[in-house]
Amino acid sequence: MLQGAHGRSGKPDNHMMVRNHRHIGFFVILFLVTMVCGAEKDAAPPPEPAENTLLEKSTEKTGAMGWWTRLDWRWGGHLKGRGSIQWPAETSYFAAESTDTLRDGTFEFRLKNELFLGRRFKLETHYEFLLTGGDTRRRNFQLAEINPLLGAWARAQIQPPDDRRRFLDLIGVIHDGEGHILYHRLDRLALTWQPDWGFVRVGRQAVTWGNGMLFNPLDLLNPFAPTDVERDYKVGDDMVSVQIPAEWGDFQFLAVPRRDPETRATGWNQSSVAVKWHFNAGTTDLDLLLVRHYRDVVIGAGSVGYLGAAAWRLDATWTFLNSAARREGFLSLVANMDYSWVWWKKNLYGYLEFHYNGLGADDYSLAALDPALLTRVERGEMFTVGRFYLDGMIQAEVHPLVNLYATAIVNLADPSGIVQPRAVWNAGQNLQLTCGANLVLGDTGTEFGGIPIPFTDNTTRAPAGVYIWLTYFF
Repeated sequence: MLQGAHGRSGKPDNHMMVRNHRHIGFFVILFLVTMVCGAEKDAAPPPEPAENTLLEKSTEKTGAMGWWTRLDWRWGGHLKGRGSIQWPAETSYFAAESTDTLRDGTFEFRLKNELFLGRRFKLETHYEFLLTGGDTRRRNFQLAEINPLLGAWARAQIQPPDDRRRFLDLIGVIHDGEGHILYHRLDRLALTWQPDWGFVRVGRQAVTWGNGMLFNPLDLLNPFAPTDVERDYKVGDDMVSVQIPAEWGDFQFLAVPRRDPETRATGWNQSSVAVKWHFNAGTTDLDLLLVRHYRDVVIGAGSVGYLGAAAWRLDATWTFLNSAARREGFLSLVANMDYSWVWWKKNLYGYLEFHYNGLGADDYSLAALDPALLTRVERGEMFTVGRFYLDGMIQAEVHPLVNLYATAIVNLADPSGIVQPRAVWNAGQNLQLTCGANLVLGDTGTEFGGIPIPFTDNTTRAPAGVYIWLTYFF
């Protein structure tokens, strides 16, 4: 498993520091204007995160006072504190500096606003403020001084979301030091227009396509990593999305302009254009999609059906690679089935999923020489280098306020894997406590056990660890 984050680059973003003051001023002005507009409104309980839905609320205020009488808004957000303890293995890249215990912490603030501009328009804004730091960050900086190659690998794991590829640069790094990093950003800034025939949304938003649980081949634009436990919000991308419901199906169009991360120039070969047709055939839901993604063309199909009380899903894509990749293309496929039941008067839910990655390698030492694979890893689209995977999850509601989860991902060819147990306690009406662990399994030379890093005695093995999160919603 190659570690990474959505929208992150493996290169340290040194130029971010230069534009801090410009971003800070922009965010402060936007925040103050939004606060003034909503100062007299009572805060409402936050809705469940929903990334690709039609407008659920609109107001029609009439009168002779002007357009501002038709404004309405809704506030929400959360405060989250995270703490973690990790234990690096003797073979990991940390071992070049030290394998002492790593203790880290993060504070996150997210403020959400939905501004309804009459019956047809809505402006959605999410502002994030994050402070994160600890031993992992210090260890990675120290590692860079000892071994530049290992340091570059380590620094790539701690970079914040990166807007260098996105059309709009909406992140500001306030402080980027050895001990901690402090930054803020706009994760959503999208205007939605809802005519009678569908909706159009322009700006920073998140769209998810596909039916995968942990692996999702149809979700090309900004997928979650399979090991991501926290999936409340995807990192937003700048795009135009159009959805048109019709009697013979539902059509969705996406256009995602991007920039070259080095020159910041926009271009056809940096961007994506996609169309999806969703329709029903009896009790089966079907998706067909066509995507022009960077320099490649992707076709895909997905389906969802039922087998008794269980639901099954099957998604597949074929990517036609451009001539520079020196191959015709590759297949990606995911198939899963989930089921819920009652046992000992407790509600249980589980799923099992198979994933095939046609771009994966049988020899991991050759994976580092495959530009098609490395490009997708760097862009945050792909997170594994093998071919065959099996994953699953089981959830038990031991109390109406307490749920236990256990997730596992296994590389079937190694074999190696990761097990992620966790517990979620809704401690209050607006308070949630989550604790869990990441347990890495596999020998050296396997994907999860650790792939040797060229020209070093170390591997990519991620440290095992435990974590705790406390979230307050408002």
